[in-house]
Amino acid sequence: MATFGNLSDRLAETFKNLRTKGKLSPADVDATVREIRRALLDADVALEVVKDFTGKVRERALGDEVNKALNPAQQVVQIVNEELVAILGGEARRIQFAKKPPTVIMLAGLQGAGKTTLAGKLAKWLAKDNHTPLLVAADLQRPNAVNQLQVVAGQAGVAVFAPEPGNGTGNPVKVAKDSIKFAIDKQYDVVIVDTAGRLGVDADMMKQAADIRKAVDPDEVLFVIDAMIGQDAVATAKAFQDGVDFTGVVLTKLDGDARGGAALSVASVTGRPIIFASTGESLDDFEPFYPDRMASRILDLGDILTLIEQAQSAFDEGEAMKMAEKFATDTFTLEDFLSQMQQLRGAGSIKKMMGMLPGMGGMKQQLENFDEREIVRTEAIIQSMTKAERQNSKLLNGSRRVRIAKGSGMTVTDVNQLVQRFEQAAKMMKTVAKGGMPNIPGMGPVPGAHGGRKQVAKKKGSKSGNPAKRAAEDAARAAGIKPDATPVTAGGSGFGLGLGKGKAAPGAPSEEELASLQKFLGR
Repeated sequence: MATFGNLSDRLAETFKNLRTKGKLSPADVDATVREIRRALLDADVALEVVKDFTGKVRERALGDEVNKALNPAQQVVQIVNEELVAILGGEARRIQFAKKPPTVIMLAGLQGAGKTTLAGKLAKWLAKDNHTPLLVAADLQRPNAVNQLQVVAGQAGVAVFAPEPGNGTGNPVKVAKDSIKFAIDKQYDVVIVDTAGRLGVDADMMKQAADIRKAVDPDEVLFVIDAMIGQDAVATAKAFQDGVDFTGVVLTKLDGDARGGAALSVASVTGRPIIFASTGESLDDFEPFYPDRMASRILDLGDILTLIEQAQSAFDEGEAMKMAEKFATDTFTLEDFLSQMQQLRGAGSIKKMMGMLPGMGGMKQQLENFDEREIVRTEAIIQSMTKAERQNSKLLNGSRRVRIAKGSGMTVTDVNQLVQRFEQAAKMMKTVAKGGMPNIPGMGPVPGAHGGRKQVAKKKGSKSGNPAKRAAEDAARAAGIKPDATPVTAGGSGFGLGLGKGKAAPGAPSEEELASLQKFLGR
């Protein structure tokens, strides 16, 4: 979402100025719409799209739905959100699969847009959904394009059809046509055809793409576009629509730091929906495109649904139940903590997930400063412990901590801080698991969490007039030993502990109780 970061900041600042007003005048609306127009134009959104968008926002903002609203500023934000969803394509659309396999998906776009990598991402995403995709190397012009697709296919764990070496050799139309027969014979249910691109739109490129489309009769033609190429995005999209036509759009490099607003224009200008978005370099940085969720992210309203879906895909429900039970019974260990962290890493970039929370736009600096390698360091510390130490953190004395620090390449301070954080987290989670509200460090318990104030128990203590006896009885009570009121005089001891070996006076503490008391007193 870095691509739309600047646009998000500008819109957030505009709405911030609105929130101080109890009622909006036509001048307020015009000023707001003017700022929105500037923000969109600065973000490279196409002029015709900006005009249409701001016209609709102004018309609705001056209407009764805002005038009669209890909170006009929130109503304007809602209007902008709805219109943003509309220019992003309205409702989400998924891939249309063929009734009779294989489903053929053709990728088209300029060179450098990321088609080959996207082919691997799409194949991996489909494989997770129990499909059997086949990648087809029909880009026989770009140097090493065939080899790159083979590497990507290996990383994604899917098959590849590459009968020609490429590098200017072979007929891409024949390769694409032969791949359909190969897929039917080998029972692959999805064929993804990676076609050649150019640095710019030209007649030869369009003819080759059109010939491949005619040869394989694809169910979907996906136009892959770099979200950072600026206003050329609209011109390129129109050229491909006229020359090849496409059924959907895929946005790549949404994690870049360019303005990227032209990507917002593609769906509106071409009338074709955005189906997928690529948000990073990893093969897992790929997700279905939801216009409403993207609009919410741009307006810094968060994207909780995507966050939940990512968490559900990474965390096992059965494991979650086991963890909840461990929290409740106080059996949560550092080994469990390590397992949870590894699952969290499996859900994707923590920085990206945190960015999906509402209002995180105002914490950009903190997010940028967040070092995800801290989790790797934490894992290294826990993995340097023995199994017994992971299961019982109480074993971690000074010498063990020194050994763990050396083994993990960290300092003893790092180990101490990890153990302290773990114990605090376990304590808090135990409280939550039992239905209580935890003490937040530096804040104390959440007020009114249990409905009423608990009665503070009256402090119990010894009433003896003898200071030594009073101290001993209080210490015994604190250690869980019930002090006996009957005085013991054996052996001349004031505490009743001066008996001969193996002897015990009536009411005197047992050896176990004595050991407990001595431990409490630090002896």
